[in-house]
Amino acid sequence: MRAVVYKGPFEVAVEQVEDPRIQHPNDVTVRVTSSAICGSDLHMYEGRTAAEPGIVFGHENLGVVEETGEGVTTLSRGDRVVMPFNVACGFCKNCSAGFTGFCLTVNPGFAGGAYGYVAMGPYVGGQAEYVRVPYADFNCLKLPEGTDNESDFILLADIFPTGYHGNELADVRPGESVAVYGGGPVGLMAAYSAMLRGASKVFVVDRVTERLQKAEEIGAVPIDFSKGNPVEQIKEHTGGEGADKGIDAVGYQAQARGEDREEPATVLNSLVDSVRPTGALGVPGLYVPRDPGGPDENSKQGMLMVSIGRLFEKGLRMGTGQCNVKRYNRQLRDMIIEGRARPSFVVSHELPLEEAPSAYEKFDKRIEGYTKVVLHPHA
Repeated sequence: MRAVVYKGPFEVAVEQVEDPRIQHPNDVTVRVTSSAICGSDLHMYEGRTAAEPGIVFGHENLGVVEETGEGVTTLSRGDRVVMPFNVACGFCKNCSAGFTGFCLTVNPGFAGGAYGYVAMGPYVGGQAEYVRVPYADFNCLKLPEGTDNESDFILLADIFPTGYHGNELADVRPGESVAVYGGGPVGLMAAYSAMLRGASKVFVVDRVTERLQKAEEIGAVPIDFSKGNPVEQIKEHTGGEGADKGIDAVGYQAQARGEDREEPATVLNSLVDSVRPTGALGVPGLYVPRDPGGPDENSKQGMLMVSIGRLFEKGLRMGTGQCNVKRYNRQLRDMIIEGRARPSFVVSHELPLEEAPSAYEKFDKRIEGYTKVVLHPHA
C-alpha cells in the first residue's frame, strides 16, 4: 500500500509499504478515507524528536472497516469509523477511569499509545491506504453510513476533542470569559468548544492573520500579540480583571513577542498573568520530556522557567495532559450529526495522498493559508 513515510528532517515521501494485517482477534483493518496532518506531526517532520526514518505518519484517521478479527463483536466490514489518536486497551486501571490517553497496556514502559508517533508504541500511522486498529471494539467510533460530514468527523480523531479537553482542564463554565493562547487548529477548536459550553467572551491570541480572521469569524475576540502585550489587551477587554479561565494551545514551541526565537515558557507565564485570581488554566498544548531543539539547556531537558510563585499567589489551578479522546468523541459526534457543531471550518485543504510532501512543507511554513490539511488516500 502507499503511505507517507518519514525520510529525515523536513522530508517525507509517499512510498509503498507492507499492508497491515490482523495480528490479534480483537484487531480490524480500516480502508482509510481521510487522514489529517497534525501540528504534532511537524515535531517529527522537523527532526525535533527521536523518530527514525521509515516511520509512517498519521494519528488522525477515519475510514471503512475492511477486515475484522474473529474476536471483534461490535464491528462489521463496511462500517464507517473514526479512531481516537490514543490507542487504548479499554480495561487497564487508567482506561477504566476514563484516562484513555494514558493507557497502561498498549505501550509497556510508557503511559499511552498512538498511531504513527515516535515513542508511542508499535502502531503504524494512517496517512496510508489502510491502517490496523487494535482493541477495535473499544477504539473504533461508528459514524453514519455514507460520506456526509467527512471533514467534520475526521476532526473527532484529535483536535476537536483536544480543544474541548482544554476547556475541561480549565473547568470552563457558562458565562465565563476564556483566553485561548494559540490560534492554530487546536486553539481554534478550544475557542469553538468554549462557545459550545456557553462562554460569554473568548479571546484568541496569535499573530497569524488567517488564524485571527478565523477566530473572529466564529465570534471570538482576536488578540494580535505582535501589536501589543496580549495580557494588557485581554485586561482592557475585561475591565482590568483578566479572563476567568485560560487555555494554552501552543505548547513548548511558543515564541516571544516581537522575536522569531522560541521562549517555551512564555505562553504559560502570559496565561498566569492573563487569568484573574482563583481562575484556572487548561494546558492541552504539547510539552515534551526532552526537546533537542530547545533554545537553552533547561528546555532541552524539558524544564522551564514558569512563574510558579505568581501562580500560587493568585490561587490559580492548572490541568495538563494529552486528551482522553474517548471521553468526548461520542458526544461531539452526536453534536455534528444533529448540526450543533461544524468544526470543519478549520480545514483549509483536502488533498490526495500524493500531495503529502508538498502539504507538509507548506503547513510547516504556514504559507498559502495552510492551517489544517486532510489527506484522502483513495481519492
